[in-house]
Amino acid sequence: MNKLNRSLMGLAAAGVAAWLQCRQSRAEYSFRDRAVLITGGSRGLGLVLARMLADEGANLAICARNQEELERAADDLTDHGNPPLILPCDITKPDQVQDAVRAVEAHFGRVDVLVNNAGTITVGPMSSMTREDFDEAMNINFWGAYHAVEAVLPGMRQRQEGRIVNISSIGGKVGVPHLMPYSASKFALAGYSQTLRAELADDGIVVTTIYPGLMRTGSPRNAFFKGKHEREYAWFSISDSLPGLTISAEQAASDIIAACRRGDAEAVLSLPAQLAVIAQALFPEVVATLTSLANRFLPSPDGGSEKKQGKESQSRLSPSFVTALTEKAARENNELV
Repeated sequence: MNKLNRSLMGLAAAGVAAWLQCRQSRAEYSFRDRAVLITGGSRGLGLVLARMLADEGANLAICARNQEELERAADDLTDHGNPPLILPCDITKPDQVQDAVRAVEAHFGRVDVLVNNAGTITVGPMSSMTREDFDEAMNINFWGAYHAVEAVLPGMRQRQEGRIVNISSIGGKVGVPHLMPYSASKFALAGYSQTLRAELADDGIVVTTIYPGLMRTGSPRNAFFKGKHEREYAWFSISDSLPGLTISAEQAASDIIAACRRGDAEAVLSLPAQLAVIAQALFPEVVATLTSLANRFLPSPDGGSEKKQGKESQSRLSPSFVTALTEKAARENNELV
């Protein structure tokens, strides 16, 4: 028995040593001179990620639909490194995504890292949502990431190397009231991303799924709101600003880059989001009850189905002193369009 115990302990020690060696080697991944493509890289979290990666010496390509936003982002990023390659691109269009990736490969020779950051969010009660809202969320949040992955895979497989970061959401782990299309699309992205990691491991391609909680990126003014849109914007933008409940875009970007560098399977950003994931795993009935109770405090579902942007939904509650941090982030991260 003692001999068996010693053998088991030896195997366990060898396993731990191998794991530590693997972690150490993964932690040495450098972004210097790597070609990094960031979708939705012209503002918000994508722009903050681009700044930090530029500071690390990455060769950046950023894509977004709005040419003016891209040009402003490029001016910003020249202070952090080489000017980025900017690519007007609608990620819901597979041919445009293919063209963008081919342009990056022609310019830099390859795509080493793909960051699927582009996304959309529509806030409002279920009764205000239509099939079109679900289609839009899926087309951008899920199919957009799929198109980008499909476009970079041939080159990564040929080199037997590559990193893919898919940014899901805490809404892809826990269903959030008044975010139904968004949550559904982020759950889809999470499942796709987790399976993608398993199937691409033998190709030397590392896939990391990111689950951010609330972040102060400045994005609420460019989100969409339905139902009683002014009240929906108020609760959403206030929640997006509160210290303790939220993290800064800079902290989120730093955590995402660290997770990609290590090659983590996933990272849940912010303590509140981590606690929510644990609670969902251990006590799903309790979480379902709590989210049902939270839904009762959200705006009533009788405001119609017209869609408005956040900047069209302002009121005396937002912007106000309680949304100061989000307003500051909007000014800093190219969200004032």
